[in-house]
Amino acid sequence: METRPKINVSLSPLDKILEAIGKVLIIIIWGLTVFVYFKLPTIIPTHFNTSGKPDGFGDKLTILILPIIATLLYFGLSKLNQSPQSFNYITPITEEKAEKQYTIATRMLQILKIALLIIFSYLILFTYLTTIGFTNGLGVGFLPFTLGVAMIPIIFYIRQSLKSY
Repeated sequence: METRPKINVSLSPLDKILEAIGKVLIIIIWGLTVFVYFKLPTIIPTHFNTSGKPDGFGDKLTILILPIIATLLYFGLSKLNQSPQSFNYITPITEEKAEKQYTIATRMLQILKIALLIIFSYLILFTYLTTIGFTNGLGVGFLPFTLGVAMIPIIFYIRQSLKSY
């Protein structure tokens, strides 16, 4: 197993902004959840099929699962981001390239955290809008939107990683 240098990656102004956006989104997710919880009926959609239509229903308490998972993912990825030397990289990590590769990887995780929080916000909002009859589910664009929001940063940062190698 290759030994990688342990470097503390300092946060740039952009990184600090991304972290602040993530924290604001966590607050928004919890605020939105509390707001909609008291307006929800007893039974709500808990699952949507691939075309975005609700196909599973349950108690309104299940809406609380979404912000809990979002929060766990956010803090878990934040903790993981503190040790970029433990990530999997597509290029060998050398002493000369470590800081650049670690910076690219940690920024990708920051953007992925934001992407996941946006997806969870969307799910909470559209669960509520579906419940009150404003929409008929998540919509057919939800699955492509989710895949795009999650995959575009990964593809972009893989290209950045290969270019800087």
